[in-house]
Amino acid sequence: MAAKRPRGDSDENSDRVDDKRIKRQPSFATVIDEAMMVSKLQSILLSLEPLFRKVVQEEVERILLHSTYLRPQRSLQPQVEPAEPSSFKLTFQKPLSQPIFTGTKIESFDNTPLQILLVATNTLEAPPSSIHLHPLRVELVALQGDFLAGDQEDWTSDEFNGWIVKERTGKRPLLIGDVTVMLRDGAALVSELYFTDNSSWGKSGMFKIGARVVPGSYRGPRIREAMTEPFRVKDHRGESYKKHYPPALEDEVWRLEKIAKDGKFHKKLADANINTVQDFLKLWFVDPQSLRQILGQGMSDRKWEATTNHANTCVVGDKLYVHHGRRYSLVLNSVCQVVSIIDGANRYTLQDLVNRADRDHVHQLAREAYKNWGNLEEFHRLLPNTNLPLHQIST
Repeated sequence: MAAKRPRGDSDENSDRVDDKRIKRQPSFATVIDEAMMVSKLQSILLSLEPLFRKVVQEEVERILLHSTYLRPQRSLQPQVEPAEPSSFKLTFQKPLSQPIFTGTKIESFDNTPLQILLVATNTLEAPPSSIHLHPLRVELVALQGDFLAGDQEDWTSDEFNGWIVKERTGKRPLLIGDVTVMLRDGAALVSELYFTDNSSWGKSGMFKIGARVVPGSYRGPRIREAMTEPFRVKDHRGESYKKHYPPALEDEVWRLEKIAKDGKFHKKLADANINTVQDFLKLWFVDPQSLRQILGQGMSDRKWEATTNHANTCVVGDKLYVHHGRRYSLVLNSVCQVVSIIDGANRYTLQDLVNRADRDHVHQLAREAYKNWGNLEEFHRLLPNTNLPLHQIST
C-alpha cells in the first residue's frame, strides 16, 4: 500500500503555486502603463536615430581620413588624382610683409591687414553675385613651404588638406588670431593673425599660409583654396634686429640691408657720425664715394647696391631746406638731394644745367649745405611767413 503524503506539505506547496500564479498575472492598468512606456521609448529612439547616424558617419569619416594620411604610399606607379574643376578661387590680394616673426602680426607688404578675395579662376574678376549671396566661412591654415614646389598650378582639395601643418606636440596652435573669417561680398579682412612657432622644424624650413572654405559649411561648385608664397618664420628674439621696409628717416642705420646691428659696418658708420638712415642718405646724395670709403673694402658691389637700393625706398617727406650761395640758392629735401636751383626769379633743376661748371658749382653748394645742415632754413613747400612758391625764392 502506498504511503500517504502528509496533508500539511501538500497544502503548503499548493499555496505557493497559487501565489506564483497570482504574481504572474499583472493588472490591466500595469499592462497599459508598460505599453505606453514602450511606445514613448520607440518615439524617442526614432527621433534620435538621425543624430546617431550623423555622429557615427562623421566618426567613420574622421577615422578613414586619418588612416589615409598615415598610410604609406607603396604603389610603384602612383595615380595622380585629377584636379577638381573649379570656376572660382580664393586669393590673397597682396604679398606678405617679410620677415615674419613668431608673435608678430602678419600683414601685407604695405603694412595693411591681409585681405582674401573670391575671384573667377580664369579672369581673376569678381564672380557673379549669385556665388556670394550668402557669407562664406573661410579658414586660414599653415601649409608646408614646399607644397606645389614644381610647375603644378592646380591641386585637389585632398592634396591641399594633406599639406596642412599642425602644431608640434605640446605646443600651442600654430596659427592663432582670426583663423576663421567671414567672406562677404567677395572679400574678407584678416585683422589679427600670428604664428606661435618658427618654421625651422618643418621639412622645408618654410611655411605658407593657406585659405579654404570651411569644410561642410558650403554647398556649391568647388572654390579653390588660396596660398601665399613660401616664407620663413623666425623666432621673435630676432625681431629686435628686424629690417624695416621701407626704412624711416629716423631709423637707426643698421635697419638697412647688409648692415648688421653692432657689426663692422655699423661701427664704421657710427665712428663717422652716421647714425640714422637720414644721415646715410644725406652723405650718399652729396658724396657717395666718401660713404663707400667709410664702409671699407668689405662692402662688395653687391652689398653696396642692396644697401643703397634699400635706403632709397625711404619716404623723405615734404620738408624742404634752403641754402644760400653767392650765385644761387639751393632748395634741398630731407636727405640733402637738390630739388631746385634758384637764380633770381628763375628756377632750374640739375638737368637744366648744361654747363659743367654750373653743375660743379651746385654740387659744391650741396656739400656746403651738408656741412651746415643745422643752420639751413626749413619749410614745407612754401617759405615760412609768406605765400611765395619755390620759384619766387631769391638770394
